[in-house]
Amino acid sequence: MDKRSQDILHAPYFHVVFTMPQELQILIYHNQELLYNLMYKAVAQTLLELAADDNYLGAQIGFFSLFHTWAQDLHYHPHIHTVVLAGGLTKKNQWRSANKKFFIPVKVLSKKFRGKFLHHLKQYYHQNLLAFYGDAQQYQNPKPFQALLDQCYRKNWYSYTKRTFSGPLAVVKYLGRYTHRIALFNSRIVAMDGNTVTITVKDRKHNNQTKKLTLTGIEFLRRFFMHVLPKGFVKIRYYGLLSNRNKQTKLALCRKLTGSPLYQAKFEGLTTTEILSILTGKDVTLCPVCAKGKLKLVYSFFQGSSP
Repeated sequence: MDKRSQDILHAPYFHVVFTMPQELQILIYHNQELLYNLMYKAVAQTLLELAADDNYLGAQIGFFSLFHTWAQDLHYHPHIHTVVLAGGLTKKNQWRSANKKFFIPVKVLSKKFRGKFLHHLKQYYHQNLLAFYGDAQQYQNPKPFQALLDQCYRKNWYSYTKRTFSGPLAVVKYLGRYTHRIALFNSRIVAMDGNTVTITVKDRKHNNQTKKLTLTGIEFLRRFFMHVLPKGFVKIRYYGLLSNRNKQTKLALCRKLTGSPLYQAKFEGLTTTEILSILTGKDVTLCPVCAKGKLKLVYSFFQGSSP
């Protein structure tokens, strides 16, 4: 995240969330890598196409998407958080700023996202790329699958915008906070015995009141392990002006047009030991016993290998 701070422009950013209808959740869970990637794809196509439309912004935007699978009660709830630059680069290489409100109406956004996802899902079905298990086996039959699609087309998909970030560095802090976030922190586990686990949850329907939820041990593990992502899955992905191929060209031009300072990466050029010392506020090489001697690196191993 420290390196990505160099890509942040001094401009407002919008926070947009894309959720999936409950009817598709079982299918998504059975085809995680394929349909998680499709969620990213549908979000990217939706934002890039609508932003380029002169009826909305008429410019190429930059954004990054971050994937989550959980709700407060640990139920399966796949959704994507997207942080969108409030402006973009026109075809004439001019910077065009957005208004204070998000430049795409939420209803238009949701409808476009719905169309993109279901279009590709239907293609995957005809290409025999989808797997069906348990109750979802009925969708192997074309008629029930088409009925599922029709039901999802009739439904209003829930996408919404959240408050804008207070500044560019707030975006970096947001990234750092959510990059390695998991479904449940230890601090939310308030009680446990031989049969049950009690956790705290925020009740969204009652002004985010904190309540306690007690689950059997088996149910707790079932819910928790639903949120283990496929191996090697990339959670944060960058698009448009923020994509790697545009960093040295279009993003650099946008930085000049917006008068954005270049944020210096705090840890650039430092060793892992030096970075740890800064983060912990102490010399991590100092012997914890005598507080005089220095620990020295003797051997290092590749990740996943054994000594």
